[in-house]
Amino acid sequence: MNKTENIHPTAIIDSSAEIDTDVSIGAYSIIGPDVKIGKKTVIGPHVVLNGPTTIGSGNRIFQFSSIGEIPQDKKFHGESSELIIGDDNTIREYVTINRGTEEDQGFTKIGDRNWIMVYVHIAHDCNVENDITFANGTTLAGHVTVEDYAILGGFTLVHQFCRIGAHSFCAMGTALNRDLPPYVMASGNYASTHGLNKEGLKRRGFSEECIAALHKSYKLLVRSKHSRSENLSEVKILANQFPEVGRFMNFVISSERGIVQ
Repeated sequence: MNKTENIHPTAIIDSSAEIDTDVSIGAYSIIGPDVKIGKKTVIGPHVVLNGPTTIGSGNRIFQFSSIGEIPQDKKFHGESSELIIGDDNTIREYVTINRGTEEDQGFTKIGDRNWIMVYVHIAHDCNVENDITFANGTTLAGHVTVEDYAILGGFTLVHQFCRIGAHSFCAMGTALNRDLPPYVMASGNYASTHGLNKEGLKRRGFSEECIAALHKSYKLLVRSKHSRSENLSEVKILANQFPEVGRFMNFVISSERGIVQ
């Protein structure tokens, strides 16, 4: 560990922690053993970081967060597991992110540029990709995957082993117990879909033609009265023209938990 003037004298830092010289650590924060923190990351006051945890560069972690604690899993018996956090994430007050377990991949992973708001909980063995927004109070149970650019509204609840597809949108208070396909909006307890996330896709530069193809694919694979196999050939034709349709199609047909309808 390299002590720097950016570390408050009341911070408690284990001697085995590896901290870049330009990391800032606020008052009364606790950095445990086997924690690595990359350059230009800012750790606020009263933050607890336990390891094994690796945190990349340019992150900002606000006060009263608990990062890298052991899983809330009765099957966990102290086996080696870790938390991996990428770059440029914002982690706001009272966020909790747990390490992985041997029941799955052995690690929890957070990608880059995610916006994680107050009271969010990310449980063991979750895989959070990039550019995702978690509004206040969102909770992920264990083994959840959230793909790029998804938006989870306030107090969204996600059941263990669910997948949330890229560019999807969950309204406030959504409870998901099945997989949410890419590009789709959902709400309710338990969730139902409400069409394509068209406004979100427009803001991210998706063409009108691509959005129309995705909308048609959604109707064929999610909302149609006919069986999915009957409509699959038509969707495959669209997938040859639009890779985004291929991603949507593959997500739906590979779902093990079933798709939110």
